[in-house]
Amino acid sequence: MSEIPLSVLFLVLFLMIICSAFFSSSETGMMSLNRYRLRHMSKKGHRGAKRASKLLQRTDRLIGVILIGNNFVNIAAASISTLIAQRIWADNPEFGVTIATILLTLVILIFSEVTPKTIAANHPEKIAFPASYLLSPLLWLLMPFVWVVNGIANFIIRLSRLEIDQGSKDLLSTEEFRTLVQQAGAVIPQRRQQMLLSILDLETVHVNDIMVPRNEIVGIDLDDSLRDIEAQLRNTQHTRLPVWKGDVNNMIGVLHMRSAAKVLAQDAFNKAELMQITLEPYFIPETAQLHNQLFHFQSEQRRIAIVVDEYGEVQGIATLEDILEEIVGNFTTDVSTASLDITPHQDGSFIIDGTMTVRELNKALAFTLPVGGPKTFSGLIIETLEAIPENSVCLKIDSYQIEILKVRINTIASARITQVKSKPPQDQYLTG
Repeated sequence: MSEIPLSVLFLVLFLMIICSAFFSSSETGMMSLNRYRLRHMSKKGHRGAKRASKLLQRTDRLIGVILIGNNFVNIAAASISTLIAQRIWADNPEFGVTIATILLTLVILIFSEVTPKTIAANHPEKIAFPASYLLSPLLWLLMPFVWVVNGIANFIIRLSRLEIDQGSKDLLSTEEFRTLVQQAGAVIPQRRQQMLLSILDLETVHVNDIMVPRNEIVGIDLDDSLRDIEAQLRNTQHTRLPVWKGDVNNMIGVLHMRSAAKVLAQDAFNKAELMQITLEPYFIPETAQLHNQLFHFQSEQRRIAIVVDEYGEVQGIATLEDILEEIVGNFTTDVSTASLDITPHQDGSFIIDGTMTVRELNKALAFTLPVGGPKTFSGLIIETLEAIPENSVCLKIDSYQIEILKVRINTIASARITQVKSKPPQDQYLTG
């Protein structure tokens, strides 16, 4: 070693520092790669992405070869720096070794650790893809050493009762995917983010949350006069109408207005012909989840269903459009002004029809009223009061001030709601 020129030793030391920086940046770059973007690029035929993806299939082997190489070059650099120090400070070698240790530590820390790892963390693809061209053959060359090191390491991990799972670490739960969508920023437009989140919410929403309630069903009663039925068919704004006889529970079927138009064009219009073109009713339970019902509509090739409870009594109707609106939103530009159930006022309050569902109210006005209990706004107020009020009552639900305006029989016809920021009072409601 004494015959090797100092210039050669410095050159070798410089190469060792470069190699250390390569292994450090490779480790950070490979571990910082976006796995989903990596798979996408691999499918597109990107060679660097394919090679990096193959290396990441066994992260234990990848980390093993990187650490073996990194530790080897760092130890070699320390040995060479010791030789250089002993040559320079031949009269006082101990002092030289101390100086060399301090200087080498600073050099490796700055140029072989912090700087390359910071660059790799911010630009993982630019570091990992080129590095994969060197890591792949290096892994093949050092495979025996990697196998021994990983075997010992995995044995120690198993002793600690920890599992090594290479397959499921990239899988996302529903809530994790929800967070991923919310954090997408400008990558996914806000409108599409909301659609994706709405699809996830279909699993938590049931048919009775979006159905048209029984008292609001618009349909044809065959017990009505032929003139009334004809007038209803000519003036209706709906494409499909439920048909029943006497009572809504005695459901006959569903009539499509395209078929009804042909019958209306005839001179002789009667109920018998009307029943012949009426399709059989499609019944669904009120507890059905929307994501399942969406597929059922598709498989049954239906667009409207009759919602029944556990006793078979009709509770309402649900349409394919209702489910689609849960995903894409309402088909009107301004729900608060287009909906007849919501009347905005200049003071910031809204007059709400009591039959409006809480979910529709929350969606239309971006409110956060509780949806786990009653479905309608009237039901929510009555449950909070635990009684049916006989006159005007003011109450507060969370941060919403509610004033009952009109009571009809056993339900609340309308109420005024205002969102307030003040803390709720001690009393839950005050009678006016």
